[in-house]
Amino acid sequence: MSVGTSQPSAEGGTSRLWSALRWLRRHPTVLAGLVILVSVSLLAVFAPLFTIYDPERLDPLRRLKPPSAMHWFGTDQLGRDVFARTIYGSRVSLIVGFTVAAFACISGLLIGLVSGFVRVLDPLVMRVMDGLMAIPAILLAIAIVGITRSSIWAVVVAVTIPEVPRVVRLVRSIVLTLREQLFVDAAVSLGAKLPRILFVHIMPNTMAPLIVQATYVCASAIIIEAILSFLGAGTPPAIPSWGNMMAEGRTYVLVGWWLLLFPGLFLSLVVLAVNLLGDGLRETLDPRLRRSTTNE
Repeated sequence: MSVGTSQPSAEGGTSRLWSALRWLRRHPTVLAGLVILVSVSLLAVFAPLFTIYDPERLDPLRRLKPPSAMHWFGTDQLGRDVFARTIYGSRVSLIVGFTVAAFACISGLLIGLVSGFVRVLDPLVMRVMDGLMAIPAILLAIAIVGITRSSIWAVVVAVTIPEVPRVVRLVRSIVLTLREQLFVDAAVSLGAKLPRILFVHIMPNTMAPLIVQATYVCASAIIIEAILSFLGAGTPPAIPSWGNMMAEGRTYVLVGWWLLLFPGLFLSLVVLAVNLLGDGLRETLDPRLRRSTTNE
């Protein structure tokens, strides 16, 4: 009996796996982005396994050594191993990117659902969102970090707040269309409560574009965090991050080009990988793009 019931699920799991592999084969750019993102994530999580050097260990006798077999990415102005600092710094960027994407999408989803469905609240909520969007994200983030203690979580909050209005506007635009559909009218006529209408009938229809938007928020958050750290308004200098490394290395760029090259290269690759994933998901989840691709 147990063998008979487990067989269909095993076959279903295998078929889903093959479908995912076929999809990745049809989208080589998405596969490349996924490989880059997974590789950097593994480097970040298992950083102690890939380097024997402490990213904060000073060695004045090895200052500004170029890349070699001993120090793959060279050393900085204080003798610290640049490879170790680069892969440890990827933790900061990934934590900020993923956390901001999660917080911004959850907050924007809740606000957008209420704003789009409750007509009385919509003008007030959207004026607040428009006011936040009128301020450049970098300036708003610097202002928020400036009134708090410098830490990773202060950076997360500072980067999340400018990203929320973009998610709110996306969700609201979808809700404005969905609230006129017959299935919503049917739920209202049957006496469904507002939370049930929002979270059972409307929210599932916002998930596809919200997932795509989350990838773009993640990429934007990684860039903003690097800019804040480069300007000295991000993570504390004691915590290695790509922005901090480039800020420290710009003074020595003429004698130590590797100080800017490697953290900047990792930053560019991760942002590119996240954007490639977002484009692939958008092409798959958006029926209009899927239809146009099929016709071609």
